[in-house]
Amino acid sequence: MVERQIVTNLHTRTQRDYRQRVFDFDKAACAEKATQWGYDYWDGERQYGYGGYRYDGRWKPVAQQLIDTYQLKPGHRVLDIGCGKAFLLHELKQLMPDLEVCGLDLSTYALEHAKPEVQPYLVQGNATQLPFPAQHFDLVFSILTLHNLPIYDLAKAFQELNRVQKTHALVVTESFRNEQEKVNLLYWQLTCRAFFSKEEWLWLADHFGYRGDWEFVYFE
Repeated sequence: MVERQIVTNLHTRTQRDYRQRVFDFDKAACAEKATQWGYDYWDGERQYGYGGYRYDGRWKPVAQQLIDTYQLKPGHRVLDIGCGKAFLLHELKQLMPDLEVCGLDLSTYALEHAKPEVQPYLVQGNATQLPFPAQHFDLVFSILTLHNLPIYDLAKAFQELNRVQKTHALVVTESFRNEQEKVNLLYWQLTCRAFFSKEEWLWLADHFGYRGDWEFVYFE
């Protein structure tokens, strides 16, 4: 296991008012809408999620770093679990057209609003039951998705991720290192079901037999 820094720079570019989401809105009602994974979460008001998740090229450096870090080559197969609108997969195909990409997401809305160029490579589904053969992908990654699962589904998701990966895997989750970061995460999150420190995530991964790299996103 290697701890990576691939998504963190993108995460820290966004300014967040953690308290606003708690004090200015009905947080429970916002979370109810967010976890429907529809228009409100992706393209509605900011209190429900992204506040408009549009393609702007921000994922291109992340795509290049994935290519460089995992030495991806034309013909390699890549799976994004929780791909959303699949902007990262689009960037990967732009940088390496002969890469075989695949994205899976629970949200029908997100998949329908993905870039047209990658829509043929996307499937609707759940991380706990991946519709792919064993050892099929040279790289499997899941970015800011698995923390949305309850612990009993996390076990299944890690087992499935292990099953379909052939060479490399990367899991990126929201986490915390201290009480302030934990409070900020609790204030800001809308969809999390798994609130674990870095040490707890690593213990769980070992318990579930995960073989791959990690990156932890913190709310400082």
